Order: sequence, then structure tokens, then C-alpha cells
Amino acid sequence: MKNIYIHLIAPLAIMAITSCGSKDEKKAAAAPPPTSVNTVTVAEGNALYYDQYQGQIIAVNSVELRSQVPGFITNIYVKDGDMVRAGQPLYEIDRRKYQATYDQAAANVASAQANLVKAQKDIERYQMLLKADAVARQTVDNATAAFEAAKSQVAAAKATLSSAATDLSYSVIKAPFGGRIGISQVKLGAQVATGTTLINTISADNPMAVDVVINEQDIDRFYKLQNSTTDSTFRLKLSNDSTYNKQGRILAIDRGVNAQTASVKVRVQFDNPKGILKDGMSAVLSVLNNQSGTRVIIPYKAITEQMGEFFVFTVQNDTMALQKKVKLGARINANIVIMDGIKAGDKLITEGFQRLRDSGKVVIGGPKQAPAAAQAK
Repeated sequence: MKNIYIHLIAPLAIMAITSCGSKDEKKAAAAPPPTSVNTVTVAEGNALYYDQYQGQIIAVNSVELRSQVPGFITNIYVKDGDMVRAGQPLYEIDRRKYQATYDQAAANVASAQANLVKAQKDIERYQMLLKADAVARQTVDNATAAFEAAKSQVAAAKATLSSAATDLSYSVIKAPFGGRIGISQVKLGAQVATGTTLINTISADNPMAVDVVINEQDIDRFYKLQNSTTDSTFRLKLSNDSTYNKQGRILAIDRGVNAQTASVKVRVQFDNPKGILKDGMSAVLSVLNNQSGTRVIIPYKAITEQMGEFFVFTVQNDTMALQKKVKLGARINANIVIMDGIKAGDKLITEGFQRLRDSGKVVIGGPKQAPAAAQAK
């Protein structure tokens, strides 16, 4: 009997050992092989990127010329488009009436002054007679009153003369500052009205500015940029796609927010010594983003998106893939700035992560390629 039991146990033990070995082999066979991936080492770089604002170039100093006295244009002293200096005569309005008014006012001043001299002498003479008791007090009082009236007449005549002189000076329209004059809106002999007839426009070529409209949420940012000394804060791209080679600075921020658009106008000034910028041109103002600086920059192709969130895979110990959530910054060509989530020195998977899961096994380096001769077969 004992021999029979021994013979039965031996086959069973062999079967159990064989069965265990078979399960281990199946489990090993069922485990997926490591995924081949390519990696790069995360590094920091100088991330300079800009926000774009559509704007219009304007002259910082610009004025419309309108007459302050009515009349007919009798002389035009400049050609359209000329450069003019401050105080240079530009247009003349018929001066004859204003000259006559001035001459009459000057004559009235002379007459009033003569009356004042006479009144002054009368009062001096009467005062001497009064001391000798040779004239009545009332006569002296009348002379004093006449003297004061004569002084008032002189003052009134001088005021009239000053007004006439002003009108006479307004009959010649002069450049208020140096700049370039535009195309004349009136011809020789044309009649102009006070303050309503546009005669021409003058604008200074240097400096120039660009007006842009920003969202009210960016107001604080632009107030801080007013004190910025960074040369690369503002860049200007012209309509011909060229970049203007001068640096800008904030000249003014409008006093309040437009209630309808929730926006604010900002004016950025640029030097324009060569006259490249012209009043009325369109341009794009590039403003340095406040997140610019030394940042982690990775290839954009390494980013995956899941439910509106962004992730990358890094490699741990060269064998395991770890999924990490990242916060994206601006995109710079084929790269993207990472604000948070990974750091310099991490080993980033750039290829082969499409079927990876967190903590999945990986092998660095793409799959080995078969020799060209073998591929040909």
C-alpha cells in the first residue's frame, strides 16, 4: 500500500510544479513590453513674447489751422507739403480793414493822451490858484474829475488799440510750431469764416505716437509699464511688415474707461528722426508680456490635452513614465513656455507617449530599425 501512495504523490507533485511554472510564464507573457520613447532634458531659456494691439500712428503735435478773423485770402506764402518753422507766415487775410481799424484806434489813443495832458495842466494850475484863494473849490474839483475821466479815456483807447492790433495780427496766419504743412483746403481769394473754415493742418514729424485700445483689466499693467526702462517693452510693426527700429514709451493713458466698450486708450510715443512714421498710418504695437523672462521652454509636440487640462510625460529612473499636469504660457514658434508643473533637468518624453499611461514602463530610444537589405526582402 505504501508503494502505491508514493507512486500517486510523485505524479501529482510533478503536475503541480508544472502548473505553477505554466502560470508564471503566462503572466510574464501577458505583461506588455516597455514602450520605446524619445526624450529631451528640460531646460530654461529666455522667453520674450509679446501681446499684439492694433493701433494708429498720430502726430504728437498736430493742429488744424482756422482763421480767427473773417475775410478773403489775399496771400498764400507756402506750398503744400512744405516744412515750416515756428512763427513762419502761411496765409494772409485781407488786412486793409484791420489796418484801418488799428490806425483809427492808435489815433484815438493819441487824442486821449492829449486830453489827459491838458487835464493834468488844468488841475495843476487850479491847485496853485486855490492856494492863493483865487479860484473856487468847485472849479478845482471839476478839474480833478476831468483829469480822472481823461485817464479812463486813455485806458479805454489803449484797450481798443490792443484789440485792433490783435485782429491785425490774426490777419496773418503763422505756424504755431515747426512741422510739415498739409494740402491747403482754401485757394487764393477764398472767403473764410471765423473759427469754422479749415484752412490747412500742420503736424510735427518728430516725435510720433501710436494710439491703441486696451481692455480695462490691463490698466494696472500699463501703469506699471509707464516706469519701465526695458528697451524691448514696446515694438512697432508697420503695415509693410517691417519692424520699426526705435523704442517706445508710454506718453499717456486716457483719464477713464469707455463705459460701452470697457476699454481705455493708451498713447505710446516713438522718436521719428528720419520721418518714417506718418500721421494716420496703421501699425501693430507689440507689448512685452509680463510673464516674459527666464522660463522653462519645451517642444509643443510634447503636450497632451485631457478635458481642457494639459499634461506631459517625464521619465523616472529611465524606466518609468510619470504623467504631470502643467500650466501653459505663451507659444513661441514650435515651442511653448511652461509656467508650472515641471522644472529644468526633468527628462521629458517628446515621442512615443501617445499610448502611455501614468507609471507605464518605457525604454528610451526608438525601436531598432532593420537593416536596409533586410527591409528590401
